[in-house]
Amino acid sequence: MPTTALRRIQRPGRHTNLSAAPDPHTSASPYKVTGRRVLRSEWAKFWSLRSSWITLGVAVFLLVLFGAIASYTYSPDATATGGPPGAGSGDSDAVSLALTGVTFASLAVGVLGVLLAAGEYSTGMIRSTLAAVPRRLPVLWSKAAVIGPIALVLTSIGALAAFLLGSPGLDGEKIALSLGDDGVLRSLAGAGVYLALVAVFGVALGMLLRSSAGAIAVLVGTLLILPGLATLLPDSLYDTINPYFPGNAGSAVYALHQSSDSLSPGAGLAVFAGWVALTLAGAAYRLVKSDA
Repeated sequence: MPTTALRRIQRPGRHTNLSAAPDPHTSASPYKVTGRRVLRSEWAKFWSLRSSWITLGVAVFLLVLFGAIASYTYSPDATATGGPPGAGSGDSDAVSLALTGVTFASLAVGVLGVLLAAGEYSTGMIRSTLAAVPRRLPVLWSKAAVIGPIALVLTSIGALAAFLLGSPGLDGEKIALSLGDDGVLRSLAGAGVYLALVAVFGVALGMLLRSSAGAIAVLVGTLLILPGLATLLPDSLYDTINPYFPGNAGSAVYALHQSSDSLSPGAGLAVFAGWVALTLAGAAYRLVKSDA
């Protein structure tokens, strides 16, 4: 064998040396997965989507628009003249008129919560998310922790704006109220709390069902359709369970006056929060136990 070839075998170059193992101390990532970092990631992910801005804007817009319209079109004898029910009923007050748009806003924020969770399953991004966060549960808690406070702040501002814009339309009416009257600020803040819980409820449904269409259908059915279907039950049973449906319990949170067949604001908040917590628990269980 030639001398030059022998030297090449005995002295391999640095690129052909396969015996060197990487140093675990130098190759390990300096970053750790913490709850704060997961929260920051979900925060950035939330605001990077155009749908987040649009849906939040629509929710606040509907809340203010319908509240102002209901206040300016209020007439004490609207029911007697064939007008739409509600505006002229004896149970109306300035707060209930201002919060007419809560139902529409709840659909917007609920759908946003569903898309925040189930949207990752439809795009396949959830695999990357769970690969980065192997413990999984911080992803669910962070999504809920992001959308809840955002919905709370924005919808509370929207409820306040709806009341202030609609108040001039009720000047001289018996139902007119001011912010200083008993229960007004509590009711307006209660609307924000309810809508924030609806947003978290949407996240829980999206993570539990992993289908945007399915979760939205369940959201709408639970909040709007279920109380209507319950009227088919016997009266005794209906009167017993009707206040505990999620939609009815949630509406008690922001009601200014408690009716005889509804829960108090505190009890309504506890019941609706219990429904949300139960759904979150189911979503957490499926997230941990099943594959993405």
